[in-house]
Amino acid sequence: MSTLQYVLGIVAASLTLILVIEMLRLRRLRERHAIWWIVAGLGALVIAIFPEALAWVADKIGFEVPINLAFFASLVLLFLVALQHSAELTKVEAHSRTLAEQVALLDIRVRELEAKAKPTSATRVRDVKNAQKNSGKR
Repeated sequence: MSTLQYVLGIVAASLTLILVIEMLRLRRLRERHAIWWIVAGLGALVIAIFPEALAWVADKIGFEVPINLAFFASLVLLFLVALQHSAELTKVEAHSRTLAEQVALLDIRVRELEAKAKPTSATRVRDVKNAQKNSGKR
């Protein structure tokens, strides 16, 4: 591995961690979503600093080519992120459906109450005539 590749790996992993931490600080990323990205960033930083660690772990697990282990770990990480997002999306959709149903029921109730509270046009005409009679008697 050349010095440029070594430095580039460390810089990329560090920038990833800095970006995730900054997004957390600005509240553009929630903690439960950032966990996997912090794990990935720390893993990438360790491998960037100690590239022989990837070869050692790959040899112990049985991967012939160390980069295959890195690809496999990346695939597992992205699968876990997608699974987490799918679970949260399902939860949000169920909550949204419940809220939409509640709003529809409340809308029906408001319309029924407004219909009961509004006088009919015949009642309004009668009230106007009664008001005119009462004003004429004075």
